[in-house]
Amino acid sequence: MLGGRAVQHRELQGYESDKFLSYFKPCIIPLEGGFASGFKTPEEDKFETRLYICKGKRAIRVKEVPFARSSLNHDDVFILDTENKIYQFNGANSNIQERAKALEAIQHLKETYHNGVCDVAIVDDGKLQAESDSGEFWVLFGGFAPIGKKAICDDDVVLETTAPKLYSINNGQLKLEDTVLTKSILENNKCFLVDCGSDLFIWVGRLTQVEERKAASAAVEEFIATQNRPKTTRVTRVIQGYENHTFKSKFESWPVNSAAGSAGAEEGRGKVAALLKQQGVDIKGASKSSAPVDEEVPPLLEGDGKLEVYCVNGSAKTALPKEELGKFYSGDCYIVLYTYHSGDKREEFYLTYWIGKDSIPEDQEMAFQTANSIWNSLKGRPILGRIYQGKEPPQFIALFQPMVILKGGISSGYQKFVEEKGLKDETYSGDGIALFRISGTSIHNNKVLQVDAVSSNLSPTDCFVLQSGNSMFTWIGNASSYEQQQWAAKVAEFLKPGVAVKHCKEGTESSAFWFALGGKQNYTSRNATHDVVRESHLYTFSLRNGKLEVTEIFNFSQDDLLTEDMMVLDTHGEVFVWMGQCVDAKEKQKAFEIGQKYVEHAAAFESLSPDVPLYKVVEGNEPCFFRTYFSWDNTRSVIHGNSFQKKLSLLFGMRSESGSKSSGDGGPTQRASALAALSSAFNPSAQKNKA
Repeated sequence: MLGGRAVQHRELQGYESDKFLSYFKPCIIPLEGGFASGFKTPEEDKFETRLYICKGKRAIRVKEVPFARSSLNHDDVFILDTENKIYQFNGANSNIQERAKALEAIQHLKETYHNGVCDVAIVDDGKLQAESDSGEFWVLFGGFAPIGKKAICDDDVVLETTAPKLYSINNGQLKLEDTVLTKSILENNKCFLVDCGSDLFIWVGRLTQVEERKAASAAVEEFIATQNRPKTTRVTRVIQGYENHTFKSKFESWPVNSAAGSAGAEEGRGKVAALLKQQGVDIKGASKSSAPVDEEVPPLLEGDGKLEVYCVNGSAKTALPKEELGKFYSGDCYIVLYTYHSGDKREEFYLTYWIGKDSIPEDQEMAFQTANSIWNSLKGRPILGRIYQGKEPPQFIALFQPMVILKGGISSGYQKFVEEKGLKDETYSGDGIALFRISGTSIHNNKVLQVDAVSSNLSPTDCFVLQSGNSMFTWIGNASSYEQQQWAAKVAEFLKPGVAVKHCKEGTESSAFWFALGGKQNYTSRNATHDVVRESHLYTFSLRNGKLEVTEIFNFSQDDLLTEDMMVLDTHGEVFVWMGQCVDAKEKQKAFEIGQKYVEHAAAFESLSPDVPLYKVVEGNEPCFFRTYFSWDNTRSVIHGNSFQKKLSLLFGMRSESGSKSSGDGGPTQRASALAALSSAFNPSAQKNKA
């Protein structure tokens, strides 16, 4: 049905992968019996007390163990399910996040087997048994007595992920290939094994025969046995052209060629859609491939806020006057601070620094340092973004009506660079000749770009504004939209307020118009490029020997944002580094460094643009355009404490001591300190004089 292209996974009961478990949230609890018995036991109507062990900080594994004191230990989390009360026993050495996930399993048991009505009690290992819940718990085990050390079992044997080794498979025989792993090694008429210790991948060339593929699978099974690998070893089979991210990340790099993959995915998707349609299932949109972004307006920031823009000029700064807001020179860098009030009337901050494509490294570094200084002064409350020219996100563009990107730069560093290199200074001048292309049709994409003032740059699908000294023209392409025509008139007024604008449709141009462009030349329709809608992905990460290693959280939700962690959300249009409240302050300062490592990683393996907007955001201060990727519950952000304390309060209204009682809302005082930081960052000499 899928043309043999689907990635195949082998899953064993009790050792399921996180991806498999993510389809069965909050957990899987295997039942006794089987198909023949309908998973029913003879005592179906009689409630039986059961003891479960819970493992996993993200995808939880719940396993029934004998109802006996000997099953308990100090290192794990247990659930005791009785007829009238569910107890959670937290081993003294158990993980905070496993404790939190166990609460989700309790909620599942409560709703499934108790009709949502029963008490929940938390028993902490080592607490006095005189406490009522603790006393009741130990009575069920025949009274309190010390529990023994944890016995090592198969569940606790975790194979380390090792450096990948490549084996070629020929006639069912494996041969180790002593070489660096690159995509070019994989031949389309062969099968290969990539051995990563805890995971094995069988790669199948698209020209291999069915017999060869079967022999490869059998050879890998024999390899597992002869290597004495545990039954927890996971085996994944991937077909050439349809490799998943996990497989590709095992290689040094993976040059992207999306054409074959998307075509095959479309074919497979079409077959599934046809089958579902035969069975009367609504398959609207099921056979469509990734489509261009439509005109639906994405979540934007609240209006009527205060907008401040500063142009970086070496160690100095220039605050743009109101009438200049929206003008960006490609040779300069800017800091943008937008202060607004969200739906709950709380003061919010959107802080970014914009990097022109022709700006000098010194200005780029100063922009980052100053923006980060403001972020620190505001106690990490703003979302802080790095935005490259040409990759402006909708929320940024919508702040400016319109946004115009001009040639050249006005900073002293840029001017010096042009002079030293002997380059022509093309910096926009209000009394010169300039041509502007109008892009976009709505508030979130109405970006205007200055292009070379030659008629070959015209396009029937666009509108243009031509400035010739004190004269202003709007040129309306025959295939342009009404919205573009409106924006053209607005841009002309923005650039030259009060000047009479001469409007001309394509084919009705005056000689003065063509003269300003150096004469009439042939031009063609511009093929507009569209971003592609792709699934968003959430990752945890670790740095090993300076190399970023990412682990995907599948079918993610807000519950996966654990307050002790830093995570990366990749929407393909933007990358967010999310930081939990309990993350160490020093680690939070590394957010952009980590985010940049991720961008480099994803650019090599997933065709992510290296200039993608990069944000860092702290838990509790998530903006609307971050929350839109989750089914967001605002009440969670006001609950303080670690993952377990938050979950306990959220699910059962049970309180625990909170690690933080501060609201973090400093209001005007924080704003003043932020502006002081902005000033000091640009005026280091002033700080020296103060000292």
